[in-house]
Amino acid sequence: MDQLPFTQDTVIFGLLCLCLGFVFYTSSIKKGFWGKFYSVVPTVLMCYLLPAILASVGVIDESSSNTYYVASRYLLPAALILMTLSIDLKAIVNLGSKALVMFLTGTVGIVIGGPIAILIVSIFSPETVGGVGPDAVWRGLATIAGSWIGGGANQAAMLEVFKYNQESYGGMVLIDIVVANLWLAIILLGVGRTEKIDRWLKADTSSIEDLKVKVSTYTEKIARVTTLNDFIMILFFAFVGVGISHLAGHHFAVFLQDNFEVIRNPQKILSSLGSEFLWMVVFATAIGIGLSFTKAKNYEGAGASKIGGMFIYILVATIGMKMDLGKVMDNPGLIAIGLVWITIHAGLLILMAKLIKAPFFFLAVGSQANVGGAASAPVVAAEFHPSLTSVGILLAVFGYVVGTAGAYLCALLMEVASNV
Repeated sequence: MDQLPFTQDTVIFGLLCLCLGFVFYTSSIKKGFWGKFYSVVPTVLMCYLLPAILASVGVIDESSSNTYYVASRYLLPAALILMTLSIDLKAIVNLGSKALVMFLTGTVGIVIGGPIAILIVSIFSPETVGGVGPDAVWRGLATIAGSWIGGGANQAAMLEVFKYNQESYGGMVLIDIVVANLWLAIILLGVGRTEKIDRWLKADTSSIEDLKVKVSTYTEKIARVTTLNDFIMILFFAFVGVGISHLAGHHFAVFLQDNFEVIRNPQKILSSLGSEFLWMVVFATAIGIGLSFTKAKNYEGAGASKIGGMFIYILVATIGMKMDLGKVMDNPGLIAIGLVWITIHAGLLILMAKLIKAPFFFLAVGSQANVGGAASAPVVAAEFHPSLTSVGILLAVFGYVVGTAGAYLCALLMEVASNV
């Protein structure tokens, strides 16, 4: 046991696959204990929690592993291509404006939730929200706002803009990961109760159901016995596309940084548009959509989206591995701010969904397009149905665009709240 935690990526990847295999095998058992268990707990939540448990009890060391990097840079863009291969753009447009309304509601929830959380926690623990100069807590919380309205690029931009103490930055990253992943777990739990939640919201899900039926009907129509040739061609579309999206994403990001001051300067609100990861996601999605206008879309019948789904589940396992459940209460004051903050975000989304009768799908994906970005919004969308993945991708990309500006406004409001 003195070899623990495991640090070799080959071993860690094997353990993640063990978790996935265990979950999918047990979820295929429809009777007895497992049948009852998975009627309550969604499969994807277990794929997320088991690696988190392994990391928390010290079996694997996430900090020394590159599995998340590989999954997010290789498998995520491949999944985006394969899962948009047979996209029906007209049907997605027919989903209407509720998806965008819910996304923007989630953004507003983050912007106003930060300062409100500071005001609430300051009543019980004023020292938690204090600090001066680079050590001011609101400066650190600004980096969380950046992460929760877009992603890592926005987070880095906020760190540059507000010059938070680098030595304390790790604590903010921990709050970001812990609170965001707890919220993701709650959303995934809700996926298994979608019908009940939609009935409570009195939501009109007809456009979503129409899209599901349309895609499913098309898939059945072109379904065939998959050959080695099919698998090689799917590999070709996926990873040639990944290579192109990385190449184009890199050069486009460099072009923007070289030619536009507002993007090159990390203190400008549009600086996140210089993120290579953002443009890699955009180009991968564009390649998938482009292929949907060609005969390549028929490879959906050979299981293209299923292979994309497999890549997504590997990504889910690597995200789960980043969650150390044992550190949840390392800094209870700051964790409390994060929990109040995400509760305001969630409450506003639920209120808006109730008012406009938006389906739970729009609530979940609208939230994750903000809080999780391109890494988790497609995951949540795909859990509802593979045909809905594109909605998550498009909203996540929009999150990058508004992320830094929204986080900047949130930070200014948090500074005011800290000095009240």
